[in-house]
Amino acid sequence: MQELEFWDHVRELGSRLKVALYFFLAFTIIFLVFPADVDVFNPSGFYKPLVGLILQIVKDQVLNGGIIGVKIEGIKLIGVEFSNPLEIYFIASLVLAFICSLPVTAYEVYKFIDPALYEHERRAVYPFVISFSAMFAVGAVFGYLVIAPFILWAMLPFFSMVGAEMLISVSDFYSLIFLSVLFTGLSFTIPVIYVLLVRLGILSTDTVRKNRRYLYAALFIITAVITPDGGPIADFALFIPIALMMEVAVRIAGRYEKERVFTSRKCKFCGAEIGDEVFCPKCGRSQI
Repeated sequence: MQELEFWDHVRELGSRLKVALYFFLAFTIIFLVFPADVDVFNPSGFYKPLVGLILQIVKDQVLNGGIIGVKIEGIKLIGVEFSNPLEIYFIASLVLAFICSLPVTAYEVYKFIDPALYEHERRAVYPFVISFSAMFAVGAVFGYLVIAPFILWAMLPFFSMVGAEMLISVSDFYSLIFLSVLFTGLSFTIPVIYVLLVRLGILSTDTVRKNRRYLYAALFIITAVITPDGGPIADFALFIPIALMMEVAVRIAGRYEKERVFTSRKCKFCGAEIGDEVFCPKCGRSQI
């Protein structure tokens, strides 16, 4: 296979990302313009766009308590600023378009980096990508169905304590949901990243086993930052599953540690002395 020059790689990457951008723009237009009611033979004068229907479904599911089973009543969404509804309309369309175009983006990136990977590198990278994507999806669903409704439910008593009506800015409401989905999804990927670092020899399982109290204290602080308005109960609702997944990750990473056997102290690519290092200090290539 003929090696490409640097600018050839840049042009190839640009062409592949251009395809992903086209899909992103197409999905954005669909959510912005495509009507929820496609009955064009009976127009109602002003149709409701698809993103409006999705936002209504999100609102109803969250206020109905997701899967925690606690219905949240009495909340009214208001547009504090004149531009709030328009901002949510565009932001929601962009977020939904990003989610829908993500598989295309991932495929184009995969096709770009695949020729440059050695077989042993594929064995480490591809399971990580699949696991990272799966855990992010699980975490996003958990944030949508559990964390966001729980935060809203936990904040309700404080309105009556201070004698305030439950009028919430529509921007704050949907921002809470979007951020809960994003940050919870990312937090669920922490164990996957840890397993990869152990497999590459950057960390060891002793890092967790000998420093559990400090690690879990740091994780709890992270969950508190992610769920700032839900109180300690919401913090624990997110912290407990992450802690359990970290324990599972330690056991999985332990298997990779046992399987890692160095048959030579020389780099398999350039022959340089590497000792017990995973990456060659001369050529920088992974020995896994």
